[in-house]
Amino acid sequence: MPLAVCATPIGNLADVTLRVLEELGAADVVLCEDTRHTRVLLERHGITARLSSYHQHNEAARTAGTLESLRAGERIALVSDAGLPGINDPGARLIAAAAAEGIEVMVLPGASAVETALVVSGVGAARYQFVGYLPRRTGELRALAGELRSWRGAVVAFESPRRLPASLGVLAAELPGRSAAVCRELTKRFEEVVRGSLEELAERFAEPPRGEITLVLGPPEGTVREAMDEDAARAAVAALVEAGAARRTAAEVVSGLTGVARNALYRGSL
Repeated sequence: MPLAVCATPIGNLADVTLRVLEELGAADVVLCEDTRHTRVLLERHGITARLSSYHQHNEAARTAGTLESLRAGERIALVSDAGLPGINDPGARLIAAAAAEGIEVMVLPGASAVETALVVSGVGAARYQFVGYLPRRTGELRALAGELRSWRGAVVAFESPRRLPASLGVLAAELPGRSAAVCRELTKRFEEVVRGSLEELAERFAEPPRGEITLVLGPPEGTVREAMDEDAARAAVAALVEAGAARRTAAEVVSGLTGVARNALYRGSL
């Protein structure tokens, strides 16, 4: 049997897919980060299942036994408290070990705090990177900010509410003027999204808030505008080609008028 990696809701218990519910109901055992947390989800949807803990403190010891069970034909589902196992949650070790053993890994996707926060933030970025939890130490956070200074997309990170005020202060000092959004308690009853510059958010969250935090940093100023200009340039090349111009000639002409790289325009028009 394959190892079924199942995404669970990040807040609202209704945000679970039909495939995940079917798999959890059919599993011989459900490996979960916190059995109490997962039991609430299962009871909400009328599912009875045998639960077994699988978390950061026992995943090394549990992995070998789980592989034996999979080889013996047991149907095993893996979940975390929220979202998809293996992304800032236990599971990566088991998934890698199963793949190395030639055991099929089946991923059942679902809710994600990363994509949810990115969309609701309104930063409008076509590219982003997820950096996990922000570093705890000030020096390491400053170093990360230095790396992000040249990144031309959005950034999504997790942070604890207790450390949020200090982290926003460091980021505001290192990335002045950068637009951002603090997304709190996503999909839950008291969901809150606060948008503004890092300086404004540092002032707004001078005291630790309650709940789970996802932080989104917008691209450097001007990046979104540049992306829009490039889209318009590609559209101009396409229009010229449709009108009968040679593709390479069209790319050269539009490049000269807009400053967008000729090769990028040529490739983008193919």
